[in-house]
Amino acid sequence: MAAPGAGVAEDTKLYSGKLTLYVFLTCSVAATGGLIIGYDIGISGGVTSMDTFLEKFFPSVLHQEQMARGTSQYCKFNSQPLTAFTSSLYLAALVASSFVASFTRSMGRKWSMFGGGVSFLAGATLNGAAQNVAMLIVGRILLGIGVAFAGLSIPIYMSEMAPPRLRGMLNIGLQLMITVGIFSANLINYGAAKMRGGWGWRVSLGLAAAPACIITVGSLFLPDSPNSLISRGRHEEARRVLCRIRGTGEVDDEYSDLVAASEVSCSVKWPWRDVLQRRYRPQLTMAVLIPFFQQLTGINVIMFYAPVLFKTIGLGGDASLMSAVITGLVNIVATFVSIATVDSLGRRMLLFQGGCQMLVCQVIIGTLIGVMFGSSGDGNISKVFAVCIVVFICVYVAGFAWSWGPLGVLLPSEIFPLQIRPAGQSISVAVNMLCTFAVAETFLPMLCHMGFGLFYFFSGWVLVMTLFVAVFQPETKSVPIEKMTVVWETHWFWGRFSDNQDAHVEIANSKVHMYNGTAV
Repeated sequence: MAAPGAGVAEDTKLYSGKLTLYVFLTCSVAATGGLIIGYDIGISGGVTSMDTFLEKFFPSVLHQEQMARGTSQYCKFNSQPLTAFTSSLYLAALVASSFVASFTRSMGRKWSMFGGGVSFLAGATLNGAAQNVAMLIVGRILLGIGVAFAGLSIPIYMSEMAPPRLRGMLNIGLQLMITVGIFSANLINYGAAKMRGGWGWRVSLGLAAAPACIITVGSLFLPDSPNSLISRGRHEEARRVLCRIRGTGEVDDEYSDLVAASEVSCSVKWPWRDVLQRRYRPQLTMAVLIPFFQQLTGINVIMFYAPVLFKTIGLGGDASLMSAVITGLVNIVATFVSIATVDSLGRRMLLFQGGCQMLVCQVIIGTLIGVMFGSSGDGNISKVFAVCIVVFICVYVAGFAWSWGPLGVLLPSEIFPLQIRPAGQSISVAVNMLCTFAVAETFLPMLCHMGFGLFYFFSGWVLVMTLFVAVFQPETKSVPIEKMTVVWETHWFWGRFSDNQDAHVEIANSKVHMYNGTAV
């Protein structure tokens, strides 16, 4: 074992390099993959609130909505076929995530992004031309496969390309593009709903091809990450890319760490088995719980069904779509707060503050709806109350957009060592898709049976996850991705899973202090 002093001197060197225009452009192009994810989240709720769409594919839902006027507002849109239209994408993404990890590891991050764009393009084309429910569902499945490719490869790619001290800011560019995709979808829905001829929904669904083309073509011009190139034996190319993205030829320290990590990675023949080892238990726990908690914030209730939800609380069709546009705009603006603060305030602070904000808002929203509709859901809501609910929903969306939204994507992508990184990210994506599928599948029936209590249900989960962050979430800001194990070795709870906790705790403490800008 090396002496503590020597270990600190050797292991705590900061990598050379700065934020170059090249790395900014590559991360920006990769982040456009978030457009396809966000566009789908925003488009589905608006389309399912259009009477022309319901009349063609789900006439029973339209009849049920019309019959519900003056009766229970909570059950107007409760339909299993309609729910299946929304949730089928996430079930497909869940299944696809099992093989996307192997593809990403063997073919690289770049071609994984390309595959996602092609699959999404095919799904968008099929949905825009749909003549029956079967075509809709098949199109959604293809969209789901595209989301799986994008959701797994892009966060890893951006974390590997970014300088450690700016990894959070650049990676959250993906979340920014997701919010732009949601906002664009809401605007398109608002305009498409006014189109004559009853084919506005085709425009909404078919225009998903636009963001798909952007990431498909853009990925062809991207270099693969140095980590991926080294793991596939392309060492000279990896060094050239590393020099270019860091803007300096002095990359020996970082390159040596990447090679060392790759050598360990190559010795791993069964990453799906190794990710279950005790020493990776902390990272695996976070990769499961972070996306689990993220979906149980209730955000997808807002984003999937915003127009439906606003229509349910008494806003007219046009007003409900416009309210969804407003929440989409709030989502974009608030994401810039996260970009500006994630590498200074850190991940833990944003997660905790955002959780508290969402908790308060959900309790207030549930109470306002409960006061107006009661448990039976047969009341009417005034415009004043409707506006108040929209305001608190916007505050809730802002809290999510600068905390659990971007960090739910960032954290799983940066915590795993290279040898199991695709497998670990695949697990995170799978959990995310499983929980998203469950929420999409159960929201309308739960709203019908629980009424305003549904918001109390989600607020309970927000309380749990906020307490979890306060107790168990380590800070990962500024720590080089190749040296991320130090945050687990020094944590009061997760440190017990380290193979060499006692031997390395003093060295690791010094490294964590230095990475986070405190005295060593």
